[in-house]
Amino acid sequence: MSPASGVPKPKWLVFGIGNPSRGDDSLGSTLVDRLEQWLDQDGVSHSLPVEVIVQTDFQCQIEHALDLKDVATAVFVDASVACAPPFALTEISAEKDASHSTHALSPACVLEVARKLNMPLPQTWTMAIRGDSFELGEPLSVEAERNLGHAFNRLIECLRMGKV
Repeated sequence: MSPASGVPKPKWLVFGIGNPSRGDDSLGSTLVDRLEQWLDQDGVSHSLPVEVIVQTDFQCQIEHALDLKDVATAVFVDASVACAPPFALTEISAEKDASHSTHALSPACVLEVARKLNMPLPQTWTMAIRGDSFELGEPLSVEAERNLGHAFNRLIECLRMGKV
């Protein structure tokens, strides 16, 4: 809640996707780790116009639709080889896609599951961060680290404004 008004702050879910053991694939989870550290600084969470909820997983699952309950804005963060550097921030909507029949869903398909459960859907975005090196046991590449910095700064701007 906002201490001054007693009105609850809108909830934002920042969901980092990726495997920390596979180089640049860890971009989503690494961004969430940095976000948690930033939020833990004295007074940061209280000064934001939104309540931030963070989560990470290796991939989106059908059960993640339940994590969207009471969320006003969701941002799914993942590594991408398809986006231009440093990152792409794209609004998405519920969509049944080819991932609906697999064990790993796209964020749009997670929204579709939530829609089928008659849940109110949040404004939802994907933040694709450019990565190029996904080898097992490797750290983030220098380029991915730079791209992550740009994406993190943009996310912080969004949180401070309360809008994407």
